[in-house]
Formats: sequence, C-alpha cells, structure tokens
Amino acid sequence: MAYDDVFVTTEWLAQRLNAPDVVVVDGSWYLPVHQKDPHADYAERRIPGALRFDIDTVKDPQSTLPHMLPRPEAFAAAVGAMGIGDGMRIVVYDGLGLFSAPRVRWTFKTFGAKDVVILEGGFPKWQAEGRPVEEGLPRARAARSFTARLDHSAVVDGDDVTRAIASGQIQVVDARPADRFRGEAPEPRAGVRSGHIPGSLNLPFPAIMEAGALKSPEAIRSAFQEAGVDLDKPLITSCGSGVSAAILSAALETIGKPARALYDGSWADWGTSDRPMATGPAKKG
Repeated sequence: MAYDDVFVTTEWLAQRLNAPDVVVVDGSWYLPVHQKDPHADYAERRIPGALRFDIDTVKDPQSTLPHMLPRPEAFAAAVGAMGIGDGMRIVVYDGLGLFSAPRVRWTFKTFGAKDVVILEGGFPKWQAEGRPVEEGLPRARAARSFTARLDHSAVVDGDDVTRAIASGQIQVVDARPADRFRGEAPEPRAGVRSGHIPGSLNLPFPAIMEAGALKSPEAIRSAFQEAGVDLDKPLITSCGSGVSAAILSAALETIGKPARALYDGSWADWGTSDRPMATGPAKKG
C-alpha cells in the first residue's frame, strides 16, 4: 500500500473530472464545534458533478449509535441510487481538507469497493487553487448497480476490542484529543462517560496532519512511535464515533502498515456501556 493508493492530487482530479469511470463524492461531516452545515455547503458550492454522501443518512437505522455501518443491501441500494456503480473510481473529499473523507473511503472499501481514494487537501485546496466549482441544485445521475460485500475483518465491535486488549497482542489506538482521552474534558455527546478504553493508546489525529493534509511518512511513523505504538504489531483504530479513527487508518496505509480494523461506534459505544473505563494518560509499553 502506498500514498497513491489512498490519495489523489487536485491536479489529477481536474484532468479527469469528465471521465465516465470517475465519480466525485462530497463526504463532508462536521462536529458541532465546527458550526458548519454540510448539506447547505454542498448545495451552495461543490466540485462539478460531485455527489453528496452523508454518513448520518447511509447508516444502520436500528442503531442508537451515530453513523454505524448499514446492512450491505441497504448500502448497495443507497449508493446505486446516487449513481455509483461497480468498477468506478471513487474520489472522496470533505470541506475541512481531511476529516470525514477517510471515514467515507473506509466505508466504501469495507463494502467491497476496490478503487476509492481521497482528494489531497480536499475542497479547501481545490478552491484555493481557483479550480472550477458548481453551484445550485445538482442534476441527478442515472442509477447504477453496486455490489456490496461487507468485509467483516475490517470492522470490530466492543466485544472484539475487549478480546483484543485481553490478548495483549493487538493494540487499540484512540484518535481523540488528549484531554478527552484522559477524562479531563467532557464528551460532545450527551450521556457518554469521559475516559478511555483500559490499555488503549492515544494519538490525537491532528498530530499527523498539517494544513489539511497528512504529514510526511517519516513524521507519521514518528508520531505513532511516540504514542507508544509498535508499528510491527496489529492494531485497531478508535475515536469518538468512528470518524477520525479512519484518519489514523488512512495514514497507516500510506506508510505500509494498515490497521487490522476500525472500531465502529468507538467511544460512543464503549462510553455508554458498562465496560471498564480508565482515566489519565495512556500506559505505554
């Protein structure tokens, strides 16, 4: 796995905007602190031809947790109706540069899409370079057929994480801010305890980012190692609800050390259960 398997440049996309086998997806999603409306932003201005993918719409409607993966048949129906079909190259971007796009990419990959990449720098970079944008209501695309096959090995739940921690062989790396990990700051979701999974490590995702993109491979390796992560051992990524965990997962792919899985639900799941909780800094080594 290399950087080019995870990201494409704005120049690359600009040259292929009208290619029939390329589909652009706006996967923007924001936390309340961002004070942004992804739907309004998309309707106002977007990359020409971009489709809107909302992780809070294409989700498991039976779950009380945020944006949990839907059933394969539901995912296939949703993205097929958008106009995304088998064999297409999917380019995902978001409105912050690099935040929710990795989660959308991970979702498509987990459901069997072979060729899904993230736009380096996202929409902010695209606009800063003066590249074309589309305004007003988008035109609907013709429906396509998408075959969804869930890769069960790519996603874990709380029970899987419990077993992983107990084994001592699989690391759990949490992408949340350090003060939330330590239990010193409240969670943004009501009813969620403050703290972390006992035995987990903490690497806040901004530590591997710079100007809306990933840092160099050397800086990424260094950040994981400084967090106490052994890059030669399997690991599971986690965060608040499974969004920023995908940033860690994408970064690991670019350095050839892909994560074993992502904890769907993450702390929103663990922190509302009766599972054990720890506070304070991570115990490394």
